[in-house]
Amino acid sequence: MTKAVITVPAYFNDAQRQATRDAGKLAGLDVLRIVNEPTAASLAYGIGLESHEEKTIAVYDLGGGTFDVSVLRIAGGVFDVLSTHGDTYLGGDDFDRAILDYWLGEYGITKAELSASKELLQTLRLHAESAKKVLSSENEFAIESNGETLSINKEVFNKLINPFVERTIESCKQALSDAGLKPEDIDEVVMVGGSTRVPLVKQRVTEFFGKAVHDELNPDEVVALGAAIQADILAGNNKDMLLLDITPLSLGIETMGGLMDVLIPRNSKIPTKAGRQYTTQKDGQSGMRISVYQGERDLVKDNRKLGEFNLTGIPAMPAGLPKVEVSFLINADGILQVNAKELRSGVEQSIEIQPQYGLTDSEVERMLLESITHAKDDIAIRALVEAKTEGQQLLETTERFISKNATFLTGNELTETAHAMQSLQLALTMEDKNLIQQKIEELNEISRPYAERVMDEAISEKMKGTTILDTP
Repeated sequence: MTKAVITVPAYFNDAQRQATRDAGKLAGLDVLRIVNEPTAASLAYGIGLESHEEKTIAVYDLGGGTFDVSVLRIAGGVFDVLSTHGDTYLGGDDFDRAILDYWLGEYGITKAELSASKELLQTLRLHAESAKKVLSSENEFAIESNGETLSINKEVFNKLINPFVERTIESCKQALSDAGLKPEDIDEVVMVGGSTRVPLVKQRVTEFFGKAVHDELNPDEVVALGAAIQADILAGNNKDMLLLDITPLSLGIETMGGLMDVLIPRNSKIPTKAGRQYTTQKDGQSGMRISVYQGERDLVKDNRKLGEFNLTGIPAMPAGLPKVEVSFLINADGILQVNAKELRSGVEQSIEIQPQYGLTDSEVERMLLESITHAKDDIAIRALVEAKTEGQQLLETTERFISKNATFLTGNELTETAHAMQSLQLALTMEDKNLIQQKIEELNEISRPYAERVMDEAISEKMKGTTILDTP
């Protein structure tokens, strides 16, 4: 068995999660998924299994040496961590130490004696841990040790550990405050970690949230059980639940000049969706090719093509008038659905691309490395391509305008425009972005005055014979 689902604390950042994944690989494991521990614990109790379920839950995790509380919202099977708070130096070990210190005072055992006898210290520590466990179900604990009877009752134990328990409640208050919630907004409370077996802990958590807590499962195993549920889904045995993952590389479509226009950036949580509006390049254009790519480079030729389809049947309209909305939807299984719809006519077409997009981790790493290595060149190339595209569009627009309105222009204006268009056309054959932009501006300066004049004359012609009445 080489495949694994690994759980991590909810407060782990991307770097820590990646380090965990890398550690799994070094151990010879194929890490299928990194899962938040609170999410795993919730799944172990069946919370979030129903796709229609909407709940806000708190996961209280008190272990031997650390404590954290996480507030999660579940909607449509998607787990979203709203806030997390805790103390990395607070746990059941503090309960043991409190009992140990109590016995030192009760039986006159000095620090010097403990320092001189490591064996005595270890024995007392083990007895303190045993006392904690016994007092979770009994009212008293007593044991013979080195000629002394070490004893403690539940009332004393609760007084000793109460300051530590209250510190966890303060963390709960802070986590709720960070999430903008109150205790009554929490629908379910899940207990995780062996130290939650202590009755005082359950009592205070129940009192704070005002509801019974989930502690039916073994708190030491509940996270592992949730991870097993995730693994069961990944194995294809449970298809009724949504899983969160991230997109390994950016997803987008090809635009004019062979540029990559990203709709869903890399590391986006899935399920996710995104959309953007585009338009046609030429008058009367009746179709549009939608080419889908994956990668981090600015030119699509340097990225990986996933698929393409044609949106046909667009009604004949001037360039720039049609509104084509392209939407990306990645569902919980990692299937990418691309949809294109012309909003004015309702013409629609779509394509589905299967999970994971056929890339290995090494291929993803290579593509990311190339995007970093070529970042400076890519920026320069994108700027050049965008300038060329703008210049070509300006030439086409100017040519259409002159063919329709030549009679309104003077001979000098026509000559200057033709000269500026030739200069721009020549610049487009060169690899100089600044030169292209300069020629674009020169053509704009020449055409702007007569374009405004022709527009004004057209409006005046339309307004002839029209009476404008003042409204009362």
